[in-house]
Amino acid sequence: MAGSVDPPDGTPDGTPEGRPGGGEDEYRSVVFDESFIRAARLRELSAQERLDGRSGDPVRHRTDGSGQGPGEGRGGDRDDGSVPPRSQRHGSRTGALALVLVVAMIFAAAVHLVSRGPHGPPFDQPAQPARMSVVALAPQGPVPGGTPAELYTRAPAAQHRTGAAGVTLPPARSTAHFTQSQVLAALSTAKDYLVQSSLDPDVLSGSTDRPVRLLLDPDQLAQFDRSLDRPAADGRHTVGGWLVRFDPDRVVLADPEVRVHGTLGYTETSADELEVVSQHTFTYALRPVSSDTGAEDASLFTVRRELRFHFDREDLRLHRAELVTSSLWAGPLDCAADLSGTLSPLLAGQRATSTTAPATDPYGMAPASAAPACAALAPDAQPTPP
Repeated sequence: MAGSVDPPDGTPDGTPEGRPGGGEDEYRSVVFDESFIRAARLRELSAQERLDGRSGDPVRHRTDGSGQGPGEGRGGDRDDGSVPPRSQRHGSRTGALALVLVVAMIFAAAVHLVSRGPHGPPFDQPAQPARMSVVALAPQGPVPGGTPAELYTRAPAAQHRTGAAGVTLPPARSTAHFTQSQVLAALSTAKDYLVQSSLDPDVLSGSTDRPVRLLLDPDQLAQFDRSLDRPAADGRHTVGGWLVRFDPDRVVLADPEVRVHGTLGYTETSADELEVVSQHTFTYALRPVSSDTGAEDASLFTVRRELRFHFDREDLRLHRAELVTSSLWAGPLDCAADLSGTLSPLLAGQRATSTTAPATDPYGMAPASAAPACAALAPDAQPTPP
């Protein structure tokens, strides 16, 4: 039977079977010889290695001739050829997470500081005691009387606005260190203080002082409370320095619509402080407690208030004010009246018993401001005769 038969000693020169002619085989380039296999970096884990907890990674790196696997010293295989323990891999992840948290905290702190304003965090300056003065304006004749409507028509307050509408705000513009919104906050707080301390019927009658107290810097609350509890004409503790309050045993409002006229202004006194100055005239229609509502024995009482406020950034944020100075001129009043406490106006038909300020004893223990100041009430400031 014809056919090719391999020589007894195999094909000469390593020529594959059925490939006569010898020479290089065309498939030799794809045959993995022993040197290629020894150079392989990976090998399958043994059964024991799989039981040791590395079944999730079926292969591992082989060590090279230097005894180190690839990546040795950079989190790769250890010297014994095994992968790092799970605890080491978990520690690496924990460190990375901690780094991310630190970066996030730094970023959050930066955002918080930026949100507090372009000029850094608020700086809360301690408030100083307020300085105040009250001046009585004594009439030169009897106090004019009539109905509230008639009196207002014949008085300079005829063209003034009523209530809070008379406390108008100027245009708010940014300053060198304060934004427009911060300036507006200072003006708004000053207006609220004027409204609560000069127009609130309950404050005027002495029923409460809470609306005014809530607007003051906490550093001034002790001075405020002392002034209302134990008033004194010492330039620090007069009731009229903080608010307008009438003697509830003598007078009441004859008309709840108080006439108001004045201005508000502001300026930056330092990089950390705004100043607001208010100058307003308040005209009240009053009547004796014993008279009937709508009676013709009402009279007008005029109060001129000049207040100076300071605001740091903490005050602006908390909607509160530091009262620096307060000056009040009020009439018709008697120069002999005690101006440290509630105001006791002269009513329709009454005359001042004294139009001269009491003498001041320069050797006395009380400061010069303790004696109530007094001045004449201009006739033009009162309603004209009918």
